[in-house]
Amino acid sequence: MAKLYFRYGAMGCGKTMQLLQVAFNYEERGHKVCVIKPATDTKNGTNLLTRIGPERKTDLCFSRQSDLFKIISNKYRDVHCVLVDEAQFLTPAQVDQLMLVTIRLNIPVMAYGLRLNFRLKDGGFEGSTRLLQTAHDIEEIKTICECGHKATLNCRFLDGELVTDGPDVLIDDGKTKIEYRALCPACYDKYLHTRPTPLAQKGKLCTS
Repeated sequence: MAKLYFRYGAMGCGKTMQLLQVAFNYEERGHKVCVIKPATDTKNGTNLLTRIGPERKTDLCFSRQSDLFKIISNKYRDVHCVLVDEAQFLTPAQVDQLMLVTIRLNIPVMAYGLRLNFRLKDGGFEGSTRLLQTAHDIEEIKTICECGHKATLNCRFLDGELVTDGPDVLIDDGKTKIEYRALCPACYDKYLHTRPTPLAQKGKLCTS
């Protein structure tokens, strides 16, 4: 029976690179894949772009209202694997729809995404929460912090300073430098306790 896989990791751990490698492996052996991502992920348009260069056009950019089981049933029933990038932006219903893809269509689904948002609160990414609850197979993709230890936390910096509040999706207003870093808990604690008190308010830029 096909399975639903969730591969998670902190920012910069190579999730998209792994997805592209899986797609390459399937296609090298003559198999078809369907690569999809949520339209919530606006960077790079409809393409998947890795930090080290390789990129690929997606087969589908879907909205929060999309029924993924129906779309895959109608248009991609002949594929050998469905690969999902930025899976944290899935809705809980869409995770359940992908589960149906594995059960009813017998097509494996591999979803790649973040486990936690930058606020480090459960439920910040409802797609990840549902994947952790239901996926057949869950695996962490590891990366390192700036100090060299294992990074597990996704952190948002505005103009070089850590923020711990604000929307999940932050649109660049052209005035504030938005940066994300993967940190270990010790470095996060260091940044947290050396920042100016009013900084939390800087998370309130344009939202979507």
